[in-house]
Amino acid sequence: MFPNIQKKDYRVLDLIRQREIQDSVTHMILQKLHVTENLISRLGLEKELNGHSGCVNCLEWNETGQVLASASDDKDIILWDPFRYEKKLVLHSGHRGNIFSVKFMPKSNDSVLVSGAADCRIRVHDLTLSEPIFTCKCHKQRIKRIATVPSIPFLFWSAGEDGLFLQYDIRTPHVCKSNDHSVLVNLVYHTGCYAEGKCIAVNPRKPELIAIGANDAYIRMYDRRMIKLSQVPPSPSIHDNSNGGNISTYRAGKGDPDDNIPLGSAQYFIAGHLRSRDGTRSITTTYLTFSDDGNELLVNMGGEQIYLFDINDSNSSKKIFGSSWKSSGSIEQDQRLEYYMKQNDVDETGDFVDKNVKILPPHVEEIKRLANEGFEQQKYSLAINLYNKAISNCPTAAVLFANRAAAYMKRAWDGDIYAALRDCKTTLLLDPEHVKAHFRLARCLFDLNRPIEADKVLKSFKQKFPEYASNSACRALKMDIKEAIDAGKDITQTRQTFLPLSEYEQEWRHNTIDYKMRFCGHCNTTTDIKEANFFGNNGQYIVAGSDDGSFFIWDRNTTNIVRVLRGDERIVNCLQPHPSMCLLATSGIDPVIRLWSPWPEDGSVNEREIQNLDDAASANQIRMNSDPFELMLMNMGYRFPVPQHEFSDEDSEDHHDQPITQALNCRPS
Repeated sequence: MFPNIQKKDYRVLDLIRQREIQDSVTHMILQKLHVTENLISRLGLEKELNGHSGCVNCLEWNETGQVLASASDDKDIILWDPFRYEKKLVLHSGHRGNIFSVKFMPKSNDSVLVSGAADCRIRVHDLTLSEPIFTCKCHKQRIKRIATVPSIPFLFWSAGEDGLFLQYDIRTPHVCKSNDHSVLVNLVYHTGCYAEGKCIAVNPRKPELIAIGANDAYIRMYDRRMIKLSQVPPSPSIHDNSNGGNISTYRAGKGDPDDNIPLGSAQYFIAGHLRSRDGTRSITTTYLTFSDDGNELLVNMGGEQIYLFDINDSNSSKKIFGSSWKSSGSIEQDQRLEYYMKQNDVDETGDFVDKNVKILPPHVEEIKRLANEGFEQQKYSLAINLYNKAISNCPTAAVLFANRAAAYMKRAWDGDIYAALRDCKTTLLLDPEHVKAHFRLARCLFDLNRPIEADKVLKSFKQKFPEYASNSACRALKMDIKEAIDAGKDITQTRQTFLPLSEYEQEWRHNTIDYKMRFCGHCNTTTDIKEANFFGNNGQYIVAGSDDGSFFIWDRNTTNIVRVLRGDERIVNCLQPHPSMCLLATSGIDPVIRLWSPWPEDGSVNEREIQNLDDAASANQIRMNSDPFELMLMNMGYRFPVPQHEFSDEDSEDHHDQPITQALNCRPS
C-alpha cells in the first residue's frame, strides 16, 4: 500500500495514531470537566480584583485564558493574571471618555489590544510601543462594541451610536475624513436618523456572517462578502440637526446610495411579539453573541428577555404552520417544532400527529402531576419550570404544551402570551382535536392585539366544536373581539408606517425569523451594555447580569433558572466565561472584577446565593414594568408585593379531553 515506508516506520505511524487517540480522549475529558451540573451548583465567589476607580464596562479573556483584560470609566485598561490575582499591566488608554469595549487582536501574542470609548474614538494599542499604532475618529457618537474573530487576525469591527458599523484592516493605512471606505452598515440609510448601533458579533465558524444590534427589537445578520464597503457620511453628526439635517441625513431611510447592501445579503430575527410593540417601553439590543459552533445567536434585549435564535432556520417555518391563522400584517413568522423535532430526528414534513405521545412515561407523568399541583396553587412559574422539564424529557406530548400554555397565560410576564400562542400551535400540530388549545389560541391572539386574526380562529373553533359555541367564555371573547375590531385596534394598521424605512428594510423586516428559546428572570432596563453569554463547552448554560445586582444562570435545555448569585451592589453588566474551565468573570457598577469558581464540597454557606429563585425573577418582572419613581424605590431596597393574577385556577388539565367549560370561563384581567 505504501511501498516506500519501511517496517520500522509503521511503528512511528502507530505511535502517532495512539497519540492522536490519547489527545482526543484527554480533550474529551477536559471538555466534560469544563462546566458540569455539579460544578455549577458549587459556583461561588473566588476573588475580587481591585484596580479600577470606576465602573468596569468590559471584560475579555485572551485565547488561552491566561490573561483577563478589563476597561473602565476611569479610561484605563488593565491586564490581569487571573490565577495569581495580580495586575500584569495598567495601560492609560488615552481615551477621553468611558471605555465600553476592549478586545485582543487575534494571533498577536496578546500584545495588541483594540478599545472603543465614549469619546467616539477607536485606538489600537501595541503594548510594546508607547503610542497607539492605529486611531480612528470616524464615528460621531459613542462606540459601544468592538468585534474580532480568531480566524482573521487583521480585521476588526465597531458599533457606534451614530448608526454606523465599521470594518478596519490594520494592514492598511487609515486616514479619517478621507475617501477611505470602511462603512459595513449604515443603519441611518435604512431606518432613519435616530438609528443607534449598540453591539456587534462575528460568527466564529463562518466569519463572513456578522450580527448587529441596535436601538430596536430587530437583530440583523449580514454576509459581509456580499457588501460593498462605503464611505463615512460627512460631518456634522448624523444626529445633529443644527443645519437642518441637509448635510448627512438626506439619505435617512432612503436606502444605500449605491446599493452597497444587496437585498439577499441580510437576514433579520425578532421575537414575534416584539414586532408589534406598542412603544410603552423602549427595546434595545444590549448584547449578542454566536454559539461556538456558529449555529445559534444569543441576544439580550434591553427592556425585555433573552432570546436564542437558530441562524440556520429559514422561512420554511411558514410551511409547517401554514396560513390557517395568518392575515395581512399578522404574525408572519411562526415558530416551527424545529428544536423538539430535531432532538428526536423527526422529519419536518412528517405527520406530527403520529408523533404525539398520549401515554407519558411514569417519571414524566410524575413531573406533570407536580406541575399541575403547582398550577392549582397559583404557583405559575413553578408549574412552567416543571412543564419545561417534562417537555425536555418528552418533547412530542401535546398535553404538556397545552398545560404550559395555560400556565403562561396565567403568569403573563413579558412575552408569556406569545409563548402561550406558540405552545397552542405546537399542541394543535400534535393533536388537531385539542379543544382548549384551539380556544386559547384565539384568546392569545386577542391579547396580542390581533383581533382580526383572533376572530378567524374563533370562527374556526365554533365550526369545529359547535357544542362549545354557546359557552359564556366563547360568547364573551367574541364580544371583546368585535369591540376591538370596531375600534380599529388591529395592529395590521401598523404604527411603523410613520417610520422612514427603506424598501429593503421593509422587506428584511417582513422576512424575519422567530426565536428558538427564551430565558426569563433577569431585569435589563437601566444600562445598555448588559451581556448574556453561553457557559460550558457545549453552551449548556446561559448567564446574564441584572439590574438587581444579581446574575442568573439558566439551564439551556429546559430554560429554567438554576442559580442566582449576588454579583454587584447595584448592577451586573459583564459576564465572560473562561475559554476552557469553570471560571466566570463578572463586573458592573462596582469598580471591581469578581471571579467565580466552584467551591469545595465542605458545607460552606454561600452568602451571595439568592435562595428563592422565583421571587427574584418575579421581582425583576415588576422592576422591568415599573415607572421611574417605583424603580428608584426598588433600587433603594423597597420591595413591592408580587401581584396575584385574577384568573380562574381551573385551567390546567390532566388529559386533553377533559371538559372545557371552566377553562373557557378563564378570562385574563
